[in-house]
This record gives sequence, structure tokens and C-alpha cells, in this order.
Amino acid sequence: MGQEPVKKGPIGMSSDPNASPINALPPAVILLALPMVLVELAFSAGAQGFIGGAEGVGWRIAALERYAFFGPLFDLMLENWVWPLEHVIRLLTYPFVHLSFLHMIMALVFLLALGKLVGDVFGSVAVATIFFASAIFGAVVFALVTDDPTPLAGGYPAVYGLIGGYTFILWVRIGQTGGPQAQAFSLIAILMFIQLLFGLLFGAGLDWIADLAGFAAGFGTSILVSPGGWARMLARLRQR
Repeated sequence: MGQEPVKKGPIGMSSDPNASPINALPPAVILLALPMVLVELAFSAGAQGFIGGAEGVGWRIAALERYAFFGPLFDLMLENWVWPLEHVIRLLTYPFVHLSFLHMIMALVFLLALGKLVGDVFGSVAVATIFFASAIFGAVVFALVTDDPTPLAGGYPAVYGLIGGYTFILWVRIGQTGGPQAQAFSLIAILMFIQLLFGLLFGAGLDWIADLAGFAAGFGTSILVSPGGWARMLARLRQR
């Protein structure tokens, strides 16, 4: 007897009942997660004096000074229209430098979970595209909207972009079934509420602006990288 073909759900999602619930992570997710983990392990080992000697204790601070994103520095480059590579590159490096081990772990969990969900539908290249587009857009909005001198560090704007990608997937699926598409935004609403609550209880900076901008960038980028996404969007606009 021949093998029954695997059925495909909305925008390429597999509905094979025999599919393993635990599949390999998309290559892009692994390649994005490894620098986060390795950098943090180096920071932790240096802080404990296992490697790096006396200099290892200050590796995190040195890395933040060199690779984190600083809004005032971006404003200065924009004002003078001078773009030194050593500072422009911060738009791509800041997601891999975190403020603490816990800071990294939380970003890593989101990356693995959302990267898996988005990658299974859009593909590995799309995951990397959403990740970096969201990181860049989140940092730029953070610089333009705020005057916060504290460094923007960590993968949160980028992984919020993956949340935006997952939200787009849900938005399309709900639309195809005729349901209320606003339900797709429940996850980001809950996360932003939690951030607001923690901010009120413990105090918080303005990095939530970068996170929210990253989410918007991820949702928007998904229109371009999803299978038939741009054509689908044009069709919807013509119907209005």
C-alpha cells in the first residue's frame, strides 16, 4: 500500500496526524541561539574567575560598551549623517549581549519556541530575516522616540518580532476560518500587560518601546516572507 500524502493546512502548516510533536529546530534558530548561549557562558565563566583572569570579571561591561545599542549615539550619527561601521554594527550585535544570565535565558526560551513555530511555516531564512529586521527596527524606534541613555541590549526586540510572525500566522488562519482575527493579538496583549505590571511593581525602563516596535516589524516582515503573503494582502486590500 502507498503512503498517504501529508495534508497541508493554512499557509503550509502540516496537519499530518503521525508527525512527531518534537521536530528539529530550523537551522536559523540554532545559529541565532548559539551566540547568545556561548557569549553568556563566557561572561559567567569570566565573572567566576574560571577564564580570562582579572579581565574576565569585566567582560560583560566591556561587551555592552562595545556591542550594545545606544540611542544617543544613533541620534548623533543621524544628526551628522556619519555612519561608522563600528557603531552601525551595534544594530545587529546588541541582541546577542545580555544584562544577565536570566536575561539571556528568557530571550532564548522565546527564540527557541517562536523560532520553531515560525520556521516550520515560513522557513529558516524567513526566521533570520524577521529576527534581524525586528532588531534593527526596534532599536531605531527606541532611539527616535526616547532620549534614554541606557544601553539597549538583549534579544527581546528580535524575539518580539518572531511573536509578530507567529501572530501573523494566527491572523491568517483565523481569517481563513472566518473567525475574529483580533484574537490573534492576544499573546502580544498579554505580554505587554505583564511588562506594564512588572514596570509598575518593580520599575522598568523604556525598552518596551523597542519590544513593541520589534513586534510590529515582525508582523510586517511576515507579509513579505510568508508563502503568498504579499499577494494575499493585496487581494484583501482590493476587496475593501
